[in-house]
Amino acid sequence: QQLVTGSTNVLALEQARGQIESTRAEIAKREGDLAQANNALQLVLGTYRALPSEKGMKGGEIAPVKLPPNLSSQILLQRPDIMEAEYQLKAADANIGAARAAFFPSITLTSGLSASSTELSSLFTSGSGMWNFIPKIEIPIFNAGRNKANLKLAEIRQQQSVVNYEQKIQSAFKDVSDTLALRDSLSQQLESQQRYLDSLQITLQRARGLYASGAVSYIEVLDAERSLFATQQTILDLTYSRQVNEINLFTALGGGWVE
Repeated sequence: QQLVTGSTNVLALEQARGQIESTRAEIAKREGDLAQANNALQLVLGTYRALPSEKGMKGGEIAPVKLPPNLSSQILLQRPDIMEAEYQLKAADANIGAARAAFFPSITLTSGLSASSTELSSLFTSGSGMWNFIPKIEIPIFNAGRNKANLKLAEIRQQQSVVNYEQKIQSAFKDVSDTLALRDSLSQQLESQQRYLDSLQITLQRARGLYASGAVSYIEVLDAERSLFATQQTILDLTYSRQVNEINLFTALGGGWVE
């Protein structure tokens, strides 16, 4: 009606409509990306039964896997890269049990809230993220004294297989730390964006009501829709990132765990 009476600029109206349709097309693309991420996660898991039921999903989204509290770092020993490094140590006639006791941090990876544990965080220097784990020299051959133990450790580190083993261990713990940190960040961002989306939906309803009463032009409605769709796109982006991070977390943990 306002368009007919000339109170609404036709060009501005068509421009706004074009932006809305462009946003809708982008949302459709993002939904396709999300579906691909779901399929990728199912492929990594190797089974559909491991995925949440529809009750645990919202809008086609796979809910984050609930990690058990106090998850032991021993789970990382099933990672292919660490297994390969240990095979190389065996080939060099090393005692795997002694190597693990010296170089592998025996800690819990998650806290009671399934977030990163303080033990995991303490493995890295705050700010720089440098590895600060000190090998525990508890191998019988090093019991002659601390100075000698440190000397022997330096000699052991001259072996390429040991250097490789340490590097793989550091990478494994960093992978878990990074994915858990990103997991928490993405969840917080999604919660914030969802609250913002809720407020935009109310704004859109009010704009439509005001337009129906003739208080505002249709441009106001289109602007509200544009903000709503842009936020929906942001949520799709974050959801996709979380899906990818779930895959990365599953891989970082060596393929799963037994509760």
